[in-house]
Amino acid sequence: MNRLFFFITFFFLGFKVFSQNENAEDEYVNPKVLKYDDVTYVNNIKTVMFHETSWDYSAPLINLNNGEQLELSFDDMEGDQKQYSISFIHCNADWTPSDLRTSEYISGFDELHLLNFAYSMNTFQKYTHYSIIFPMPNSQQNTQFTKSGNYLMIVYLDGDRNNLVMCRRFMVYDNKVSIGYTFRQSMGNGDQYNKQHIDFTINSNAYDITNPFTDLKVVMVQNNRWDNAVSGIKPTFLNGNQLVFSLDDASTFNGGNEFRYFDMRSLRFLTERVKDIYKDKDLKNHVVLQNDEIRSSKPYLFYNDINGSFLIKNREGLTNNDIEADYVYVEFFLPYMKPESEGNFYVMGKLTDWRMNANSKMTYNELRNGYEKKLYLKQGYYNYSYVLSNDIKKGGDETITEGNFWDTENDYNIYVYHRKFGGQYDQLIGMRKINSLKK
Repeated sequence: MNRLFFFITFFFLGFKVFSQNENAEDEYVNPKVLKYDDVTYVNNIKTVMFHETSWDYSAPLINLNNGEQLELSFDDMEGDQKQYSISFIHCNADWTPSDLRTSEYISGFDELHLLNFAYSMNTFQKYTHYSIIFPMPNSQQNTQFTKSGNYLMIVYLDGDRNNLVMCRRFMVYDNKVSIGYTFRQSMGNGDQYNKQHIDFTINSNAYDITNPFTDLKVVMVQNNRWDNAVSGIKPTFLNGNQLVFSLDDASTFNGGNEFRYFDMRSLRFLTERVKDIYKDKDLKNHVVLQNDEIRSSKPYLFYNDINGSFLIKNREGLTNNDIEADYVYVEFFLPYMKPESEGNFYVMGKLTDWRMNANSKMTYNELRNGYEKKLYLKQGYYNYSYVLSNDIKKGGDETITEGNFWDTENDYNIYVYHRKFGGQYDQLIGMRKINSLKK
């Protein structure tokens, strides 16, 4: 569909387009507003997974030229069959729509249909599991992306692009520059013990960048979460065809802590982090986690985590975890002597789509002296953390709840965007994955 027609349609229906910087409250106050972010608009959609197909924990990020694919999957809790479709919008580096027409960034069909679905089996909660893999250059739904950059995927019902179900971000990169890096502790003000800093270089020997100080945009993301992403990073100096970035205040992140975790792959046994398992009067399963604790004053302890992600699995399932894992109410509790006056606490991680909103916001219980939250989650192994946000500025802060440690294992992605002089869009010309422990 022509991009101009798409936006005219939204205009006449009175929709407003928001950028990523709008307050998170808008997500559930205006449930049908198109946001250029990871947003789910309806309550019946659960367990959205969107990643590059080779690894379930990877970011939704593919190379333009080597045949990599993305996989989207989710559950519809109404348990029926629906006609879901997806389309794509090319975006600038700041996640606003670019000036490209659809035909300029997609070859083939600009709308795909989710034809692969299955009904849940042997579960108390009935649901329908949908999935799709794309791009699919040699199929009936032939689609290929022809431009690098940021993309927004829109999922909607019955072929009606105004009937929004969810939006998800993804990136298509085309490495035309190389990125080198040095991972080190921050310097000064005690930050060397709790922050992580990355010095990096961009080498453009085979690619012409006329004015790197204005034409390049660099974005850094920690653990695939966008609320604390860093952008607007400028080169410290230019050394021939090499751009050097070495400013502490620009590419420095809180170290955070290893993610908390719980395991409910089985509902027959109490695991290390599970205090109780019971059924309510409606026969729905509940998992009560052990009371958490504030970790900021405790010494750092390394253990392997999956950096805020989750794994869907039912140990008693026979063949297919996607449709044999049941749904469970998971009860979180964080002791806290009195309500926080500086903002609200949120359960943070892929289990809440890395978003601070009504779904992830915790409530203070004065009788228990602490914050609590109940989430309806699919069986599996989960990572999570607690963050504090004042709901005014972007970003959640883990300082009070988790502490910040230089030693923490974290994943980082560096994205380099370039807009040619007179160009209509930001190309994603460089991408580098970094792990704080793997040199």
